[in-house]
Amino acid sequence: MSIENIMTVCVGNICRSPVAEGLLKQALPQAKVWSSGLAAVVGSPAEPTAAALAAEAGVDVSAHRAQQVQGWMCTQADLILVMEAAHQRELAQRFPLARGKIRLLGEFGSPASPSPYDIADPYQRPREAFEAAHADIAQGVQQWVRRIRLIA
Repeated sequence: MSIENIMTVCVGNICRSPVAEGLLKQALPQAKVWSSGLAAVVGSPAEPTAAALAAEAGVDVSAHRAQQVQGWMCTQADLILVMEAAHQRELAQRFPLARGKIRLLGEFGSPASPSPYDIADPYQRPREAFEAAHADIAQGVQQWVRRIRLIA
């Protein structure tokens, strides 16, 4: 089994999931990666601070426009990466057939701690909150990319 279609999910699809999408696209150019939101701010671009931090990491999210998660997206995805355990529960409740492929982006922890972690929503918070979220997203993406490459 290979993982070729990956969807990242957060709430508004303007802060966390677009950054995770961009980092995954950069690391796995052969994969189809997209993002969506549980309560998306449909049509909105990535939040400016999130976009700026992504750009500093060499990832361009300027073309991103938020979209609402749909059942067909869950069907098409081989792997669905969410930012918080609460998102995992909500998505599994909305789309029960996708339950087995919904995983936490921070599932494998970090070098400092092997415990799974949620990625806090930085929306309408200071830049430091975005920096922390970006670091957590980058760590989660790195952990997942390593595992995805092992089964490719």
